[in-house]
Amino acid sequence: MFIGHFGVALGAKKISPRTSLGTLVMAAQFVDLIWPIFLLLGIERVIVAPGATAVTPLDFYSYPLSHSLLADVGWAFLFAGIYRVAKGDSRGAVCLWFVLMSHWMLDALTHQPDLPLYPGSTMYVGLGLWNSRFWTILIEGIIFFIGARRYARATHPRDRVGTVAFRFFIALLILFYLISIFGPPPPSERAVAWGSLGLWLFVIWAYWLDRHRLPGPPPPRAAPTTFDPISAQPPAQ
Repeated sequence: MFIGHFGVALGAKKISPRTSLGTLVMAAQFVDLIWPIFLLLGIERVIVAPGATAVTPLDFYSYPLSHSLLADVGWAFLFAGIYRVAKGDSRGAVCLWFVLMSHWMLDALTHQPDLPLYPGSTMYVGLGLWNSRFWTILIEGIIFFIGARRYARATHPRDRVGTVAFRFFIALLILFYLISIFGPPPPSERAVAWGSLGLWLFVIWAYWLDRHRLPGPPPPRAAPTTFDPISAQPPAQ
């Protein structure tokens, strides 16, 4: 899942308006942000196997430190705890914990049975939604649409950048999503790792974008004033 995770981050802004969209995106995609680092270090492995599923050509051979259930619970507590200490925002910390854990839940829906329960586990979870391209696009699209709509309603642009940057953010996510599904498979495992590091750019973009938007709906526009020449006349002496 790709844009579905972003949908969760966007939608969570309404629940925790004090939390930057960049932090919410980082939480929602945290395990995919650290995963390519583990790949480059040789700690985890992925295999490019065209036809592995209808949606992705990747066989997630081993990723217990980034994608096992127990590891993600630990990452969620660490992420939320650091945020709580740094910002003093308990509501935001709780929200971030659930946002980060939503990644494993959505992956469990889409992946083949390749998600371990804990490092070293011989039991793997995955409902295999990726076996259907139609249902994957439909369900991810719904999650993303709802999240983007909630973010748009929970915030308003403070300037033109806040409008344009948000629209481009949404459009580029959709473009990358379609390329990942309909484009050619990556040439190698190392290319997968380096390409996946580009996900950090969306985190940076989300921080920048959110600085140009303010929580809450836009203030009501003042009603235009009309000049009434009769009422404007001074009273008779």
